[in-house]
Amino acid sequence: MSQATVTHLFTTPAMSQPMVAHDSVSALKGEGIEGDRYLLKTGTYSKKPELGRQVTLTQIEIIDMLKDEHGLDVPPELCRRNVVTRGIELAPLVGRQITVGPVRLHVHRINQPCRYLEKMLNQPGLYDAWWDKGGINCEILEGGTISVGDAIVDLGAAEAAD
Repeated sequence: MSQATVTHLFTTPAMSQPMVAHDSVSALKGEGIEGDRYLLKTGTYSKKPELGRQVTLTQIEIIDMLKDEHGLDVPPELCRRNVVTRGIELAPLVGRQITVGPVRLHVHRINQPCRYLEKMLNQPGLYDAWWDKGGINCEILEGGTISVGDAIVDLGAAEAAD
């Protein structure tokens, strides 16, 4: 069984700005990713704050599936998510807690795609193909540094009740 890991990390200072790749990012408890639009309150949904918008994750396997099964090219740097993972199915984690390296997250909900991304990438059909597979939105319960290559661990239902 392979270990679940972080493959890519991204932030962007404001909505509609290009994502910037990093080897590591600083996750601030209860706030967000240092330098990212939602911590800076410059994101599309910043006027509608919610705990689950502090960090977003998506699966490289889903990005690959979009290309292989639907002919949709959404490279990791264009998916608009902070953390790209490999080796863990994210959707079943809603309501649970996970660690990403030393950082503990509470998974609030599935991160649905938007029509804006479909239009921005000129990828007709992306919205429908990515629906319910767009990743997860999380709250940062314990901060720290997330790095490419870090392990991702599902803490299980017992931990999620803490």
